[in-house]
Amino acid sequence: MKRYKIAVNMEWTSKCNARCSMCPQHLISDRRLMAWDTFRVALDRISPAEVFRVVVAGYGEPTTHPRFMDMVTAIGEHPARFDMVTNGQELDVERLKHLDGRIGMLIVSFSSIDPGIYGRVHVKLDHERVKENIRLAQQTFTRTRLAISLTPLAECLASLPQTIAWLREQGISNLTMSPTLYNRGGGMQDHEMATRRLRSIIAEYGLRSQELDFIPSASDIARQYLANCFRCIPRNSDLFISSGGEYLYCYNDIGHRHGIGHVRDHGLRQILELRERSLPIEALCKTCNMRDRYRPLEILRVGTRYLADKTVAALAGRKCRVCPS
Repeated sequence: MKRYKIAVNMEWTSKCNARCSMCPQHLISDRRLMAWDTFRVALDRISPAEVFRVVVAGYGEPTTHPRFMDMVTAIGEHPARFDMVTNGQELDVERLKHLDGRIGMLIVSFSSIDPGIYGRVHVKLDHERVKENIRLAQQTFTRTRLAISLTPLAECLASLPQTIAWLREQGISNLTMSPTLYNRGGGMQDHEMATRRLRSIIAEYGLRSQELDFIPSASDIARQYLANCFRCIPRNSDLFISSGGEYLYCYNDIGHRHGIGHVRDHGLRQILELRERSLPIEALCKTCNMRDRYRPLEILRVGTRYLADKTVAALAGRKCRVCPS
């Protein structure tokens, strides 16, 4: 079978300056910073031939890494596409200028324009400071795209129209939301919300469904599905490299307990072949709401949306090529 492409989630640190209500960071017993030599080896393992997108995220805040600027320089020189997820607290002009053009997209997690709601969801963060940093990013970027990841918690929905209105007033149009609040390895049962309801909200407000960002192509998804004996599309489409350099069995392994190899010992292809033969880890999978998530009807819905987005993008590109400059 022809090889397929995946997304890579790279965790520069499992330490965080926030204690967000939807993030079960308490499950991480050994919080750490990625060592520079581990980072360099991890970069060497990533090839655009196998990876269509690298997301710097994980379960920590990447902007707090002491070598953040050096790491951004390094990924800017790498041939693969890199994006980054941040809570926005530590963004400033220097960091934003350094990010511009070195990553494809900066995604800021933002729950609400209402300071009370924000304070309960994004615990320990400064609401006004984050808002100002969002404005600053929008003003600073000329090559990197800015996106806002809206938190799909029930308590955020009452203020969602006002939150969206404020963001659009700043000129930010790339607003995204997950159609599932991932019950990451069973750690988030109190915050679960029906996917059907979230999908209707995404459609109602013209948001982008985040799951589409992890689909390299329809053929890649099909190859991933056929190559893996465990038919979990979310697991099989993403490979997590932890701050310690471990490849994790699944990105929903918040506790970092189920490593399947280290970057110093194994390349991506070796790890993917190993994972293809692996069965569910019941301690991790039995309470995860992503298990068996994509049944035939759900795959059809996502596929239809994916093709529609591709068609719109293609038509927009064609229009730009034929219109006078």
